[in-house]
Amino acid sequence: MTLLKPAKFEAAFLKMAIYGLTGVGKTYTSILIAMGLWHYLKERLKVKPKPIAFSDTETGSDFVFDRFKKELTETGFVVSKTRAFKDLVEIANEAEKNCSIWIIDSITHFWNEMIQSYMEKHEIKRLSLNHWPALKQTWRDFSDRYINNNVHIIMCGRSADIWEEVPDQEDILELKKRGTKLKAEGEMGHESNLLVEMELHRVGPRVADKWVHRAWVNKDKRDILNFQFFDEPTFKSFLPHIAKLNIGGKHRALDLKRTSKDMFERGDSGYQRIRMKKGLLDRVKIEIEGIYPGRDAKSIQDRRELSKKIFGTPSFEQVELLGIDKLSIGLTDIEEFKKEITVKKNKEKENGETKETKK
Repeated sequence: MTLLKPAKFEAAFLKMAIYGLTGVGKTYTSILIAMGLWHYLKERLKVKPKPIAFSDTETGSDFVFDRFKKELTETGFVVSKTRAFKDLVEIANEAEKNCSIWIIDSITHFWNEMIQSYMEKHEIKRLSLNHWPALKQTWRDFSDRYINNNVHIIMCGRSADIWEEVPDQEDILELKKRGTKLKAEGEMGHESNLLVEMELHRVGPRVADKWVHRAWVNKDKRDILNFQFFDEPTFKSFLPHIAKLNIGGKHRALDLKRTSKDMFERGDSGYQRIRMKKGLLDRVKIEIEGIYPGRDAKSIQDRRELSKKIFGTPSFEQVELLGIDKLSIGLTDIEEFKKEITVKKNKEKENGETKETKK
């Protein structure tokens, strides 16, 4: 079986994320895009699309109900009103089966609810580093579906600041804001094919100048709309990206059936691998010092040269950074080197004895 196959474009569904502060037009824009996309699918596919689904965590669906009901008389408009993450996963399955387009507003509420439920279940007041692997693994139940499900998804979320430590003029580190991101699981924004940030923008320098809803395209994987902005955006604003999708074709994002389970032994853990690596490093050190046991400058230099020959570095500190596989291979090479030395010494001994006999 070969894993490398001829390339072809297989993204058939829109996976879009819109984020920003409250009141910047995320919900309204997502509705305009969904409505435009529904009519676009109807025209493009020459069949009646399925209903539009709306996962509503902010009661926004109540205020657009009349519009959806008027325009979607042919197919319908379905709504869920829940913030429970376990419901989001189930809705993902229902939306793929029964809907053409799915609006999520807001994904941030589902993320916050999952974290809150985890903390209440474990009776903790704050999260530590060892809690995050379980949370991220649980979140993957949704993010995998987001990428792979056969449904167009428009996901709205709140904005979060990105901070980093930057040295000032006196080389003292201070926190500075360097951007914004979708407020959800850390990688969620990057899962989207089209990532848009919205803001309220005043057109002109005067106080009396009007405000507009401005949408910045932070990421377009097709590289068509990257870093462009649209005031009062509509479906047509993002049509150049949507028109390039393989709509009507087979959607294949990632092969999630393939795993690496067979690489691990049952009961294997990170701690066991750490112990295994420590044992290998101890053996490496013992074997090398066994070949060159002296403490003089020449023995030290010989050990460094052997380490460089086997591992590509004379520094044992650098050897400690190598993985288990390279350390195991290195130990095998050291064993071979020891055999070569033994053979060489035996020959030298035989030659010396032969010379003595001749005398």
